[in-house]
Amino acid sequence: MKNILLGVTGSIAAYKSPEIVRNLRSEGFSVRVVLSESAKEFVTETTLQAVSSYPVRSSLWDAEAEAAMSHIELARWADCILIAPATANFLSQLSYGSANDLLTTLCLATRSKIFVSPAMNSVMWENKAVQENKATLVSRGINIIEPDYGDQACGEVGVGRMPNPDVIAGIIKENFSENSSLLQGKRVLITAGPTREPIDPIRFISNRSSGKMGYALASAFNAAGCNVKIISGPSSLPFPDACDVVKIETAQEMYHEVHESLKGIDIFVSAAAVSDYSCEKVDEHKIKKNDEKMSLRLIKSPDILSSVTSLRSHPFCVGFAAETDNIEVYAKEKLIKKALDMIIANKVGSNLGFDSDENSVLVLWNGGSKRYKKQLKISLAKQLVQLISKRYMTNSEINKKPSNVSSIYQS
Repeated sequence: MKNILLGVTGSIAAYKSPEIVRNLRSEGFSVRVVLSESAKEFVTETTLQAVSSYPVRSSLWDAEAEAAMSHIELARWADCILIAPATANFLSQLSYGSANDLLTTLCLATRSKIFVSPAMNSVMWENKAVQENKATLVSRGINIIEPDYGDQACGEVGVGRMPNPDVIAGIIKENFSENSSLLQGKRVLITAGPTREPIDPIRFISNRSSGKMGYALASAFNAAGCNVKIISGPSSLPFPDACDVVKIETAQEMYHEVHESLKGIDIFVSAAAVSDYSCEKVDEHKIKKNDEKMSLRLIKSPDILSSVTSLRSHPFCVGFAAETDNIEVYAKEKLIKKALDMIIANKVGSNLGFDSDENSVLVLWNGGSKRYKKQLKISLAKQLVQLISKRYMTNSEINKKPSNVSSIYQS
């Protein structure tokens, strides 16, 4: 049994802390809780003691608690320290090496891994000072659990929400699993966003993809220790931290960049919504509105994913299938036809999939499947990376060839 020290600071998200304890204990961890003084305004020691089965600590100067287990012994007891939620003030204290209360002192006195789950207003999270503190902590080896995008207690919408307790517990569990370092140092190539196929200098053919799922996956792979490169179509999203980004416009440009980038890649995730067709002829000048009808002659765009899996030596390949109906049927067909290692399928339409902050998906692979309920894409991406990690390991161990994928439906 591994020991987790949960630190709780003064954020409204502290109401989720008892559920984090419950999730961690259900995974077999022993959990002790330390509260900051401000955290007591949001959650009680009685509640956390009840769910953890241990007395809750909050002060360096509690003589009785120190006699039972000193703060140094408590730091040694912990196999992992998790701060959830972590306020902007706590990030600042930790980045400056402060030891002005029990929680910050424990963080300085431990040799174990530290995970920090920030939770704050979206504008605060984007503040340059907070981002610099985050960068400092990452440079020191502290693991940041990126906040989610969504509605916040202040009424604003943006990045800053603490992920759901089950997601946080899953990250901690993954840290202690045999596969926890599987993706460390692996090279991941991701395509994201839409493509634009020009009609003339003004108009183009495109789709509703925002790039949110691809960008969320890039952040999740980066958090797992991967070296990530994104080939992105037009998107208004900020680029994920610590990722190499190449911007493209057309399907042909994406095809070229993917093949230029494949050398040394371990995992290829084709999350982009690539236009299926492009104009056979692109007008040099703006087409005038003179005729009642106009026809465009379209030609098929290159099939990027199939071109990668058809290579003699290719990376572990993950595809996406966005469908309006018969999701599982079409996804299975694509899995087999394109010889993929895994496919992630979802329904698209009004307020579904494209340009939405949430998604629910069905994942298929040779011999298995898994459904994920509707949730924020940032949270979903973290869970998908865990699954991809396990499937990647399995394929590596048995040297599975993609051509065997057709056996999935033989019975």
